[in-house]
Amino acid sequence: MVSPFDGAGRLPAAFLSPGSSSFVDFLAAQAPELLPGRRPLPEGAAEELTPHATTIVALTFPGGVVLAGDRRATSGNVIAHRNMEKVYRSDEFSAVAIAGAAALGIELARLFQMELEHYEKREGRRLSLDGKANRLGAMVRGNLALAMQGLAVVPLFAGYDEDRGGGRVFSYDPAGGRYEEHRFHSIGSGSVYAKGALKKLYRDDLSAEDTVLVAVQALYDAAEDDAATGGPDVHRRIFPIVAVITEEGYRRLPEAEVAAVAEAVVAGRAERPDGPGAPLR
Repeated sequence: MVSPFDGAGRLPAAFLSPGSSSFVDFLAAQAPELLPGRRPLPEGAAEELTPHATTIVALTFPGGVVLAGDRRATSGNVIAHRNMEKVYRSDEFSAVAIAGAAALGIELARLFQMELEHYEKREGRRLSLDGKANRLGAMVRGNLALAMQGLAVVPLFAGYDEDRGGGRVFSYDPAGGRYEEHRFHSIGSGSVYAKGALKKLYRDDLSAEDTVLVAVQALYDAAEDDAATGGPDVHRRIFPIVAVITEEGYRRLPEAEVAAVAEAVVAGRAERPDGPGAPLR
C-alpha cells in the first residue's frame, strides 16, 4: 500500500474530514485492494489453498451467552493446525467466531473489530447489537466473489443486548444473509453432531457454568464423529476457547478454567462414552 502521507508528512483531507462511520466504507474508498473481497484471484477453485476452521457452538443462558470453538484447522485430510484461535472479541459486549476459510476468517474478525471501534470513535456511542449483526452481514456479503471460488467464510456472532438485557446469537450464509438463532446454534463441519448434543443437554434455566459445560460436551461429541473437529488434547494441553458475555462484558475463560471443565468431560466419558443423557420430562 502506498503511504497516505503527502510530501510534507500530512495526511490527505479524506483522512481528516467528516465522513462515514463505517471503517469498511472508508477503506473501500481509499484503499479497496486491502479488503478481502476486492482482491482478484486467478480462475479456478481455491478451496484447497487455505486451511479451514471447523466447529463453533453458541448458547444463551439467563443473563448472557456462551461462544466456544474447537482448535483444529484442516487442509483436506491433513491437520493443518492444532491450536487455532476461532473465537474473537468484537467489542466489550460481543464476539465473533469463524468457520470456513481460516485466513479470510481471521482477517474478517479483525476487520470487524476495527469497524466497531471506528464507529464508536466517530459516533461517540456503541452500535446496537442488531446494528453490529447487520454490519457483519454486509462484510460477509462483500466476500461473495471469493466464496464463489471456494473461499467462503461463515461467522457466528453472539453478544449481550443491552436494550433487551440478554444474550443473542446470529448466524450467516456465505451471501451475507443474517439469521437470529434462538437458545443455541452451531456452525462448521461438526455442527450436525454438536447440535445433537445441544438439543439433548440444553435447558432454559442453565447457569453460566453449566452452559460452559454443555458447550464443551457438544464440542466433544462433534470431535467424536467429525474428523475435522479437534477434541480436548490433555497431553498437549490444547482445549477449546470459551467466551462468556454478560452485562459485565466480554470474558474469555482462562485456560486453566477451561482445562478443568474439559478434563471433567473426558473423565466422564471413561464412565459413559456416549456422554450424559437428557432427562425425560
